[in-house]
Amino acid sequence: MALRTEFVDFVVDKVLDELVEREFIEIPEDSRVKDRVFEVLNEEVTLEDRLNDEVRTLLNEYSNQIRESGASYQETFKLIKRKLVRERKIVL
Repeated sequence: MALRTEFVDFVVDKVLDELVEREFIEIPEDSRVKDRVFEVLNEEVTLEDRLNDEVRTLLNEYSNQIRESGASYQETFKLIKRKLVRERKIVL
């Protein structure tokens, strides 16, 4: 389950504020650091949803064969997802 974008934005603000407050980083006024950090973090938290969508698309393409073989949709979903996670070295 992905985090809502409002929460991701909140987390980005808090992390950057803390880093600046502790003087680990300085962020120029016209910098796009916040936007870039938001993009990266949001992409990471939506990764599993995008992967699930990809698995569903694959299953829809082969739905006739799955039905004919009597395979369970849920089990096939899990197997394909696990395979993609392993192949792509994704950490969920």
